Amino acid sequence: MSTQHDLVVIGAGPGGYVAAIRAAQLGLNVACIEKESALGGTCLRVGCIPSKALLESSELYERTREHLAERGIHVGNVSLDLTKMLGQKDSVVSTLTRGIEGLFQKNKITRYLGHGRLQGPGKVQVKSQDGKTTELSAKHVLIATGSVPATLPGVQFDGERVVSSTEALDFPTVPDRLIVIGAGAIGLELGTVWRRLGSHVTVLEYLDRILPGMDAELARQALKSFKSQGLDFHLGAKVTGVKATKKSCEVAIEGQPSLKGDRVLVAVGRRPNTHDLGLETVQLEPDRRGFLSVNEHFQTAAKGVYAIGDVIGGAMLAHKAEEEGIACVERIVTGYGHLNYNAIPAVVYTAPEVASVGKTEEQLKEAGISYRKGTFPFAANGRARAIGHTEGMVKILADARTDRILGAHILGAHAGDLIAEIAVAIEFHASAEDLARSSHAHPTLAETIKEAAFAVAQRAIHI
Repeated sequence: MSTQHDLVVIGAGPGGYVAAIRAAQLGLNVACIEKESALGGTCLRVGCIPSKALLESSELYERTREHLAERGIHVGNVSLDLTKMLGQKDSVVSTLTRGIEGLFQKNKITRYLGHGRLQGPGKVQVKSQDGKTTELSAKHVLIATGSVPATLPGVQFDGERVVSSTEALDFPTVPDRLIVIGAGAIGLELGTVWRRLGSHVTVLEYLDRILPGMDAELARQALKSFKSQGLDFHLGAKVTGVKATKKSCEVAIEGQPSLKGDRVLVAVGRRPNTHDLGLETVQLEPDRRGFLSVNEHFQTAAKGVYAIGDVIGGAMLAHKAEEEGIACVERIVTGYGHLNYNAIPAVVYTAPEVASVGKTEEQLKEAGISYRKGTFPFAANGRARAIGHTEGMVKILADARTDRILGAHILGAHAGDLIAEIAVAIEFHASAEDLARSSHAHPTLAETIKEAAFAVAQRAIHI
């Protein structure tokens, strides 16, 4: 006998648990399967949330040691209690995972602990760690199993010396020398954490730039900033292998001398987690990279089977998965669900932060779209001066004919918060003039956005 539900969600990460909650709000009988005891997926357990906790703690530590005196604040000897810092990070994660459990109870979502696997059309099996199985049936099944860290040929994780982002959140001691392979968001954020805590961090990147896919002009400025902070970069470096011993690692680089370090963090991206889902039982097959194909309504080729988040490709972002989950279940229940991919922001939580939404200049040029650009530096903003964070700029790109905002890119303090205003503007099809004529409180960092919008028409006030 199987237990009947309207919707079974496989995976309780940001996409899965949000989809489950929204579906329950819409009146469906919902089940959610998760193999980990804690809900929230990679993002909450070993990704977005714990890394941001460490970024905040490490920034406070560095600021206290090196920058408070600039403001006339003198402290005694500052020391690091790494165990307590990691404990605070774990406490944040624990609190939030319990919060999701509460939301499941509030919305009457049935949670199954175990590995979910399709068993044919409308059928899902849950296998617990002790081997027991539970059979479920549902008209709709949503795959939201996320992704796992990727690696390179010749580079294998050992969980000790050669690690993914998961292990890099819990080093028991600060490495003297940390080598980071990959200059994307994950590599730069975790590299920044351990540099602040005392590591000599070397970042290796195959491309000739950092932050692939983000605005090139801001990436160049960010590189200068990260170098000035002490991060060491080797660009155009093709890693061909890593040899690890009990105490150290050696990284082989094509055409360059090898590098030695205490630990190696491999941060070259993530791959979809579509293994052992029983896809063959509904005649589904991932592509060569492991991704599932879906239509605009997140339906796979199998009737009643949907997929969202990292398993369908695109930007591997928690909030993208959330929006896809909501759009998917709203379509199932109401017949309508929409997502504007051009209005999904991306943020790198270094200092300064890097944030982006919409098109980059490179993408607009490649598409042959005429645009105007407005920029404004944080150094000319009163609040930025007052708080001592003057690095960076805001860039707004608008259609040359209609003035509609096509993209925006921010390097600077609180860029991840500031970008939200422009994401909303893009969603509402606003023009640069709309932003420029909207009142922004003074003194705030948000005034940089108003000024950059004015600058699109060469009317910036304070430069």
